[in-house]
Amino acid sequence: MTGLIRPGETMSDTEGKRIHIHGGSILAVDGEYYWYGEDKSQSTPATGRWHSGVRAYRSPDLLSWTDLGSILPDEPNDPDSPLFPPTMMDRPHIIRHPSTGKFICWMKVMHADGAQRSWVYQADRFEGPYSLVRPGFQPLGMSAGDFDLAVDPETGRGYYFFERVHSELICADLNEDLTNVTGTYSTHFPHPHPPLVREAPAYFRHEGRHYLITSGTSWYFPNRSEVAVADDYHGPWTLLGDPHRNDPSGTSFHSQISSVLTLGEGRHIALADRWLPEISDEMIRRGWRATEAQFTNGEPDPEIDAFVQAGAPDTSLARHVWLEIRFDNGLPVIDWQDAWRP
Repeated sequence: MTGLIRPGETMSDTEGKRIHIHGGSILAVDGEYYWYGEDKSQSTPATGRWHSGVRAYRSPDLLSWTDLGSILPDEPNDPDSPLFPPTMMDRPHIIRHPSTGKFICWMKVMHADGAQRSWVYQADRFEGPYSLVRPGFQPLGMSAGDFDLAVDPETGRGYYFFERVHSELICADLNEDLTNVTGTYSTHFPHPHPPLVREAPAYFRHEGRHYLITSGTSWYFPNRSEVAVADDYHGPWTLLGDPHRNDPSGTSFHSQISSVLTLGEGRHIALADRWLPEISDEMIRRGWRATEAQFTNGEPDPEIDAFVQAGAPDTSLARHVWLEIRFDNGLPVIDWQDAWRP
């Protein structure tokens, strides 16, 4: 990169190579930024690889990124591992334990039996090596989909926000070592079916209040985001609408937010993936309608159905959309910027 963030354009590392981080987050550690997520570098339809492990990059300024390689490498010889390349592992999130300093990585996995399970790894250093501490399980007995993690800066308590698949959003308390849930939880944003169900929760805190940005559930087709605010992790949550005010397409600028990076002094960056960089607004609208029709006995769309049945798109070509979150009369707003400096 050349001193500016250019949303929607291909991002490159310090060697000029395309950055392959998807469903990603950024963690600040000892004055450096670590950007990590799914490695989709080989996830073309022809390879049959959903991922190539969890990859990371390091930067002093959010502009110049050095490739650290895999911090949780793929395990091509272990079909039972979430790191087996064809396994549908998504959206790893890493938090640092405030007392022990350990790095805890949670990931969601869509297993061949149709169930979604959580896996938890732990390391003494961000770069690893990571050890498995909790194999695939269903938190609270629920099928847990997209999620985010939060650690309270004052109490050190952890919270796990996840989509109870095709149902509602759950906020669950984490145990003391941040590797499991305690059994205390609350439910939010219930919906009868996709695409209305909220997924991809991205949590952040601003001036003591709690915020969650979520998306609808419409496969890889981008849709309208929704932000909510609360005075406690467990709510009650008040809906504030779509923060992308100047997006006439209603697609969150053709992207899906995966996490929010807080820089301090009230500044936050929404980190998003543009999974289908070349798709038209009309195809996106048809994708939303087709998803709704699937669950409401509506009129099928053969072209969209064929597109979805073909499997995951070429996610190695997905791009990043990073935009600042500003506040307007207490409401979070995400404006489009062709280029900007963090």
